[in-house]
Amino acid sequence: MKLETIRAGLRELGALPLHEQRVLRDWVRAAPHDQGRRRPQDFLPKALRDALPDIDARFDALARVLSTHPAEDGSARLLVGLHDGQTVETVLLPRAGVCVSSQVGCAVGCQFCMTGQGGLVRQVSSGEIVAQVVLARRLRPVKKVVFMGMGEPAHNLDNVMEAIALLGSEGNIGHKNLVFSTVGDVRAFEQLGASAVKPALALSLHTTKPALRARLLPRAPALSPQALVAHAEHYARLSSYPVQYQWTLLDGINDGDDEMDAIVALLKGKHAVLNMIPYNSNPGLPFRRPSWDKARAIAAGLLERGILTKLRDSAGQDVDGGCGQLRARATGEQSVRLNR
Repeated sequence: MKLETIRAGLRELGALPLHEQRVLRDWVRAAPHDQGRRRPQDFLPKALRDALPDIDARFDALARVLSTHPAEDGSARLLVGLHDGQTVETVLLPRAGVCVSSQVGCAVGCQFCMTGQGGLVRQVSSGEIVAQVVLARRLRPVKKVVFMGMGEPAHNLDNVMEAIALLGSEGNIGHKNLVFSTVGDVRAFEQLGASAVKPALALSLHTTKPALRARLLPRAPALSPQALVAHAEHYARLSSYPVQYQWTLLDGINDGDDEMDAIVALLKGKHAVLNMIPYNSNPGLPFRRPSWDKARAIAAGLLERGILTKLRDSAGQDVDGGCGQLRARATGEQSVRLNR
């Protein structure tokens, strides 16, 4: 269910903008309706007030936790069921964050990602996206939402931006703590720049070599790394947030000295931070995780050369934390060995 459909239903019950705002704010903050100085019976129209139990039930039906998989690092992976029986993954992150999914499956087909192996099943509605945040808030405080779960947000742009607008206005989440992650799409750059709520941008780069990027991300837009960085830098200056460049370290593929030299040439002087993430191994996929010592040396070398670099580990390493693994196990999907 789209948020606009939810809003239209509230208006049919006599909701004025203030009433609509209150009902949605209670939902997205996982707060009871009688919280605060003004209780529903004090100011909501009677038809809307009488319908609140049914409205809450409809909100609850958008997404539900099927299973919880806590990890030693403080994260927890949730297998989330949607109204039609499809499932997505939502990850509770340390330090009050949540990672949400924007699609069931993904069409980009990143060769190192389990989610992309089965292709795109369907889009996740804006209501279902927000419902994942609500589920997380019922379990933990949430101060940051990252759109880095299953799916490519730029391929579900209207729903993602609709969810971001609500989270950034009624969800009590700072705009810089809403993180839009993408492989890069001109339409996404344009819409982000025009939005009243401007999230932080995370750009999945992974390599500076156009041919290698086309092989690793076979259905990403045909923009060179240089063009992607140019678009991202424009948005960084517009939003005042540094771009978070994502780089999954694949042993022997994108961790050579030539790539490091090219990173320096590409990002030196940019409003940017480079997040290097050693690959989270997926059984059946032909990639390896470099040693932690090697990854640490790469990050330290880039820092010495003036590139703000953070070495990160994927959440949930001890519970098959690669994006899509949990859903693949639950649905019985098999990973495939890809040609390299």
